[in-house]
Amino acid sequence: MVDNEVRIESWNQLQDELFSDSWSPHLGRFRSRNAFRGLSDAGYPLVTGLIRLGGNFVEIEKHILRNFKKYAHRSVAGGDSSWHWLSVAQHFGLPTRLLDWTYSPFVAMHFATANIEKFNVDGVIWAVNYVQAHQMLPGSLRGALEREGANVFTVEMLADSVWSLGDLGNLSLNDFIVFFEPPSMEDRIVNQFAFFSTMSDPLQPIDAWLAAHPSIWRKIIIPADLKWEIRDKLDQANITERVLFPGLDGLSRWLKRHYSPKLG
Repeated sequence: MVDNEVRIESWNQLQDELFSDSWSPHLGRFRSRNAFRGLSDAGYPLVTGLIRLGGNFVEIEKHILRNFKKYAHRSVAGGDSSWHWLSVAQHFGLPTRLLDWTYSPFVAMHFATANIEKFNVDGVIWAVNYVQAHQMLPGSLRGALEREGANVFTVEMLADSVWSLGDLGNLSLNDFIVFFEPPSMEDRIVNQFAFFSTMSDPLQPIDAWLAAHPSIWRKIIIPADLKWEIRDKLDQANITERVLFPGLDGLSRWLKRHYSPKLG
Protein backbone atom coordinates (compact mmCIF):
# COMPACT_ATOMS: atom_id res chain seq x y z
CA MET A 1 0.00 0.00 0.00
CA VAL A 2 1.37 3.40 -0.93
CA ASP A 3 1.81 6.06 1.74
CA ASN A 4 -0.91 8.31 0.34
CA GLU A 5 -3.56 5.59 0.37
CA VAL A 6 -5.39 4.88 3.63
CA ARG A 7 -8.14 2.43 4.48
CA ILE A 8 -10.34 3.84 7.20
CA GLU A 9 -11.84 1.74 9.97
CA SER A 10 -14.50 4.03 11.48
CA TRP A 11 -16.71 7.08 10.91
CA ASN A 12 -14.45 9.12 13.21
CA GLN A 13 -11.31 8.12 11.36
CA LEU A 14 -12.96 9.13 8.09
CA GLN A 15 -13.58 12.64 9.45
CA ASP A 16 -9.99 12.86 10.67
CA GLU A 17 -8.63 11.81 7.29
CA LEU A 18 -10.83 14.14 5.27
CA PHE A 19 -9.92 17.17 7.38
CA SER A 20 -6.36 16.11 8.28
CA ASP A 21 -4.61 18.87 6.32
CA SER A 22 -7.25 21.59 6.48
CA TRP A 23 -5.38 23.95 8.85
CA SER A 24 -4.03 27.01 7.02
CA PRO A 25 -1.28 28.78 9.02
CA HIS A 26 -1.41 31.72 6.62
CA LEU A 27 -5.11 32.33 7.26
CA GLY A 28 -5.23 31.03 10.80
CA ARG A 29 -8.34 29.10 9.75
CA PHE A 30 -9.34 25.55 8.88
CA ARG A 31 -9.63 25.82 5.10
CA SER A 32 -8.89 22.68 3.13
CA ARG A 33 -7.25 23.09 -0.26
CA ASN A 34 -8.41 19.71 -1.48
CA ALA A 35 -10.69 18.81 -4.35
CA PHE A 36 -12.75 15.78 -3.31
CA ARG A 37 -14.32 13.11 -5.52
CA GLY A 38 -16.34 10.23 -4.10
CA LEU A 39 -16.82 6.98 -6.01
CA SER A 40 -18.98 4.03 -4.99
CA ASP A 41 -16.35 1.53 -6.19
CA ALA A 42 -12.71 1.97 -5.20
CA GLY A 43 -11.74 0.23 -8.41
CA TYR A 44 -13.23 2.95 -10.63
CA PRO A 45 -10.58 4.97 -12.48
CA LEU A 46 -10.51 8.76 -12.71
CA VAL A 47 -11.47 9.00 -16.35
CA THR A 48 -13.63 11.56 -18.10
CA GLY A 49 -16.85 10.93 -19.95
CA LEU A 50 -15.01 11.78 -23.17
CA ILE A 51 -12.42 9.03 -22.60
CA ARG A 52 -15.17 6.56 -21.71
CA LEU A 53 -16.85 7.39 -25.01
CA GLY A 54 -14.05 5.55 -26.78
CA GLY A 55 -13.10 5.67 -30.42
CA ASN A 56 -11.46 8.80 -31.79
CA PHE A 57 -12.97 10.83 -28.96
CA VAL A 58 -10.68 13.86 -29.26
CA GLU A 59 -11.79 14.38 -32.86
CA ILE A 60 -15.40 13.67 -31.94
CA GLU A 61 -15.34 16.22 -29.08
CA LYS A 62 -15.54 19.26 -31.34
CA HIS A 63 -18.52 17.83 -33.20
CA ILE A 64 -20.36 17.02 -29.98
CA LEU A 65 -19.80 20.50 -28.58
CA ARG A 66 -20.66 22.26 -31.84
CA ASN A 67 -24.02 20.51 -32.02
CA PHE A 68 -24.68 20.95 -28.32
CA LYS A 69 -24.21 24.72 -28.71
CA LYS A 70 -26.42 24.76 -31.80
CA TYR A 71 -29.38 23.03 -30.17
CA ALA A 72 -28.99 24.30 -26.60
CA HIS A 73 -28.38 27.97 -27.37
CA ARG A 74 -31.90 29.15 -26.55
CA SER A 75 -31.79 27.45 -23.15
CA VAL A 76 -28.42 28.78 -22.02
CA ALA A 77 -27.72 32.27 -20.77
CA GLY A 78 -24.34 33.74 -19.98
CA GLY A 79 -20.93 33.75 -21.64
CA ASP A 80 -20.01 32.28 -24.97
CA SER A 81 -16.52 30.97 -24.20
CA SER A 82 -15.60 27.34 -24.78
CA TRP A 83 -15.23 26.90 -21.01
CA HIS A 84 -18.72 28.19 -20.33
CA TRP A 85 -20.25 25.83 -22.89
CA LEU A 86 -18.11 22.94 -21.71
CA SER A 87 -19.34 23.52 -18.14
CA VAL A 88 -22.97 23.55 -19.23
CA ALA A 89 -22.49 20.42 -21.31
CA GLN A 90 -20.81 18.55 -18.46
CA HIS A 91 -23.52 19.58 -16.02
CA PHE A 92 -26.25 18.18 -18.26
CA GLY A 93 -24.52 14.86 -18.88
CA LEU A 94 -22.72 15.33 -22.19
CA PRO A 95 -19.44 13.36 -22.42
CA THR A 96 -16.69 15.98 -22.03
CA ARG A 97 -13.03 16.27 -21.06
CA LEU A 98 -14.10 17.53 -17.62
CA LEU A 99 -14.22 15.64 -14.35
CA ASP A 100 -16.52 16.58 -11.44
CA TRP A 101 -15.11 17.49 -8.01
CA THR A 102 -16.45 19.12 -4.88
CA TYR A 103 -15.00 21.35 -2.19
CA SER A 104 -17.13 19.46 0.35
CA PRO A 105 -15.85 16.21 1.86
CA PHE A 106 -19.43 15.42 2.92
CA VAL A 107 -20.71 15.71 -0.64
CA ALA A 108 -17.91 13.36 -1.69
CA MET A 109 -18.99 10.97 1.08
CA HIS A 110 -22.51 11.08 -0.35
CA PHE A 111 -21.37 10.06 -3.82
CA ALA A 112 -19.22 7.29 -2.35
CA THR A 113 -22.27 5.82 -0.57
CA ALA A 114 -25.28 6.81 -2.70
CA ASN A 115 -25.42 3.65 -4.79
CA ILE A 116 -26.73 0.93 -2.48
CA GLU A 117 -26.20 -1.64 -5.23
CA LYS A 118 -22.47 -1.08 -4.65
CA PHE A 119 -22.56 -1.60 -0.88
CA ASN A 120 -20.82 -4.94 -1.29
CA VAL A 121 -17.63 -3.29 -2.58
CA ASP A 122 -15.25 -0.73 -1.09
CA GLY A 123 -15.81 2.92 -1.96
CA VAL A 124 -13.23 5.67 -2.22
CA ILE A 125 -12.78 9.40 -1.78
CA TRP A 126 -9.99 11.05 -3.74
CA ALA A 127 -8.48 14.21 -2.25
CA VAL A 128 -6.27 16.30 -4.55
CA ASN A 129 -4.57 19.50 -3.42
CA TYR A 130 -5.54 21.93 -6.17
CA VAL A 131 -3.22 24.68 -4.90
CA GLN A 132 -0.19 22.41 -5.24
CA ALA A 133 -1.48 21.16 -8.60
CA HIS A 134 -1.71 24.73 -9.85
CA GLN A 135 1.87 25.41 -8.85
CA MET A 136 2.76 23.21 -11.82
CA LEU A 137 0.76 25.30 -14.31
CA PRO A 138 2.45 27.16 -17.16
CA GLY A 139 3.55 30.67 -16.20
CA SER A 140 0.71 32.46 -18.01
CA LEU A 141 -1.94 30.53 -16.09
CA ARG A 142 -0.15 30.85 -12.75
CA GLY A 143 0.10 34.57 -13.39
CA ALA A 144 -3.64 34.81 -14.04
CA LEU A 145 -4.38 33.21 -10.67
CA GLU A 146 -1.85 35.41 -8.87
CA ARG A 147 -3.27 38.61 -10.37
CA GLU A 148 -6.71 37.67 -9.07
CA GLY A 149 -5.41 36.38 -5.73
CA ALA A 150 -7.29 33.17 -6.51
CA ASN A 151 -6.55 29.48 -6.10
CA VAL A 152 -9.03 28.21 -8.70
CA PHE A 153 -10.14 29.65 -12.03
CA THR A 154 -13.60 30.83 -12.99
CA VAL A 155 -14.72 30.24 -16.58
CA GLU A 156 -14.18 33.96 -17.26
CA MET A 157 -10.61 33.90 -15.90
CA LEU A 158 -9.82 30.79 -17.89
CA ALA A 159 -11.30 32.24 -21.07
CA ASP A 160 -9.16 35.37 -20.68
CA SER A 161 -6.05 33.18 -20.74
CA VAL A 162 -7.12 30.31 -23.00
CA TRP A 163 -10.03 30.97 -25.35
CA SER A 164 -10.16 27.65 -27.20
CA LEU A 165 -9.79 24.09 -25.95
CA GLY A 166 -7.04 23.38 -28.44
CA ASP A 167 -4.91 26.23 -27.11
CA LEU A 168 -4.68 24.70 -23.64
CA GLY A 169 -2.31 21.91 -24.63
CA ASN A 170 -0.04 24.36 -26.51
CA LEU A 171 0.90 26.28 -23.36
CA SER A 172 3.47 23.75 -22.18
CA LEU A 173 5.34 20.65 -23.29
CA ASN A 174 4.46 19.07 -19.94
CA ASP A 175 0.99 17.86 -19.05
CA PHE A 176 -0.85 19.80 -16.34
CA ILE A 177 -4.25 19.90 -14.68
CA VAL A 178 -6.56 22.91 -14.31
CA PHE A 179 -9.32 23.25 -11.71
CA PHE A 180 -12.08 25.76 -12.38
CA GLU A 181 -15.50 26.72 -11.07
CA PRO A 182 -18.51 26.56 -13.38
CA PRO A 183 -21.10 29.33 -13.46
CA SER A 184 -23.84 28.83 -10.87
CA MET A 185 -26.39 27.99 -13.53
CA GLU A 186 -28.44 25.72 -11.24
CA ASP A 187 -28.96 25.08 -7.55
CA ARG A 188 -27.37 21.66 -7.98
CA ILE A 189 -23.97 23.18 -8.68
CA VAL A 190 -24.27 25.47 -5.68
CA ASN A 191 -25.57 22.79 -3.30
CA GLN A 192 -22.95 20.29 -4.38
CA PHE A 193 -20.16 22.89 -3.95
CA ALA A 194 -19.02 21.67 -7.34
CA PHE A 195 -16.11 22.46 -9.60
CA PHE A 196 -14.33 20.78 -12.50
CA SER A 197 -10.91 19.70 -13.63
CA THR A 198 -9.44 19.25 -17.07
CA MET A 199 -6.13 17.89 -18.26
CA SER A 200 -4.11 19.91 -20.77
CA ASP A 201 -4.10 16.77 -22.92
CA PRO A 202 -7.58 15.22 -23.11
CA LEU A 203 -5.95 11.87 -23.96
CA GLN A 204 -4.19 11.82 -20.60
CA PRO A 205 -6.14 10.09 -17.79
CA ILE A 206 -5.93 11.99 -14.53
CA ASP A 207 -4.86 8.80 -12.75
CA ALA A 208 -1.66 8.65 -14.79
CA TRP A 209 -0.81 12.29 -14.12
CA LEU A 210 -1.47 11.90 -10.38
CA ALA A 211 0.71 8.80 -10.27
CA ALA A 212 3.62 11.01 -11.34
CA HIS A 213 2.84 13.53 -8.57
CA PRO A 214 2.07 11.41 -5.47
CA SER A 215 2.70 14.22 -2.98
CA ILE A 216 -0.44 16.17 -3.90
CA TRP A 217 -3.16 13.54 -3.44
CA ARG A 218 -4.57 10.95 -1.10
CA LYS A 219 -6.93 8.06 -1.69
CA ILE A 220 -9.23 7.28 1.23
CA ILE A 221 -10.73 3.79 0.99
CA ILE A 222 -14.16 3.22 2.59
CA PRO A 223 -14.65 -0.48 3.44
CA ALA A 224 -17.90 -2.00 2.26
CA ASP A 225 -18.93 -2.93 5.80
CA LEU A 226 -18.83 0.73 6.87
CA LYS A 227 -20.98 2.09 4.07
CA TRP A 228 -24.36 1.63 5.80
CA GLU A 229 -23.22 3.48 8.92
CA ILE A 230 -21.79 6.34 6.87
CA ARG A 231 -24.89 6.48 4.68
CA ASP A 232 -27.27 6.60 7.64
CA LYS A 233 -25.29 9.34 9.35
CA LEU A 234 -25.16 11.40 6.17
CA ASP A 235 -28.93 11.07 5.81
CA GLN A 236 -29.44 12.33 9.35
CA ALA A 237 -27.09 15.23 8.56
CA ASN A 238 -29.34 16.05 5.56
CA ILE A 239 -26.65 15.24 2.98
CA THR A 240 -29.07 13.57 0.58
CA GLU A 241 -30.25 13.58 -3.02
CA ARG A 242 -33.19 15.78 -1.95
CA VAL A 243 -30.72 18.56 -1.09
CA LEU A 244 -27.96 17.93 -3.62
CA PHE A 245 -30.36 17.46 -6.56
CA PRO A 246 -33.19 19.96 -5.89
CA GLY A 247 -36.33 19.00 -7.75
CA LEU A 248 -38.69 16.08 -8.04
CA ASP A 249 -36.06 13.78 -9.54
CA GLY A 250 -33.75 14.30 -6.55
CA LEU A 251 -36.64 13.83 -4.16
CA SER A 252 -37.59 10.57 -5.89
CA ARG A 253 -34.00 9.30 -5.84
CA TRP A 254 -33.71 10.05 -2.13
CA LEU A 255 -37.01 8.32 -1.26
CA LYS A 256 -36.16 5.27 -3.36
CA ARG A 257 -32.80 4.83 -1.65
CA HIS A 258 -34.00 5.81 1.83
CA TYR A 259 -36.79 3.22 1.87
CA SER A 260 -34.90 0.42 0.14
CA PRO A 261 -34.37 -2.60 2.39
CA LYS A 262 -30.91 -3.20 3.77
CA LEU A 263 -29.26 -5.99 1.85
CA GLY A 264 -26.81 -8.48 3.26
